[in-house]
Amino acid sequence: MSLYKKLFAHGLALGDEAQHRLYDDRKRQLFADLKGTVVEIGPGTGVNLPYLPDHIRWIGLEPNPHMHDLLRPKLEGREIKAELRTNPAQVTGLPDASVDAVISTLVLCSVPQLDETLAEIRRILRPGGRLYFIEHVAAEPGRWLRWLQAGIRPIWQPLADGCRPDRDTGAALERAGFTEVNVERFDSGLPVVAPHIIGTAVR
Repeated sequence: MSLYKKLFAHGLALGDEAQHRLYDDRKRQLFADLKGTVVEIGPGTGVNLPYLPDHIRWIGLEPNPHMHDLLRPKLEGREIKAELRTNPAQVTGLPDASVDAVISTLVLCSVPQLDETLAEIRRILRPGGRLYFIEHVAAEPGRWLRWLQAGIRPIWQPLADGCRPDRDTGAALERAGFTEVNVERFDSGLPVVAPHIIGTAVR
């Protein structure tokens, strides 16, 4: 467990309130109908937990163990059957077709192998199960922001735990073999990573 991982966990926690301000309404709508067994990849400090309904089974796959101590207090008092694991998103260790939903918010930008991760998500989802996502994505080709994202990536990526600001996650979702992908684009107003997508992908 590196010092960097510990510092990153505590630094991420400082941004929880900013995330609530940016995504509150969208998360409330996106997660309103969750039920059954829900896997969250990279839950971090538990910033999504206030938006999840009670009476679900929640499995958090958080490889950084320093996040766990920050996350557990947010589960206290909730009627959620919760389990924390350190498995990475691309190797969940869960059986085929065993979960009803997968959540990813601001995570797919940083997984080492995006296509392999999406294939793993499809594998563990039951037929008709959904991936719920909010992700920042690459700006449109030819835009100055796309150029900036690519140029800043060598510095940005090591400082932001592997985050790639120029990753075209929307295109990866479209080619991942889901039966249906519903995507809405929006501008978050954040510097460098303003372009976002929100939606669901159906197994």
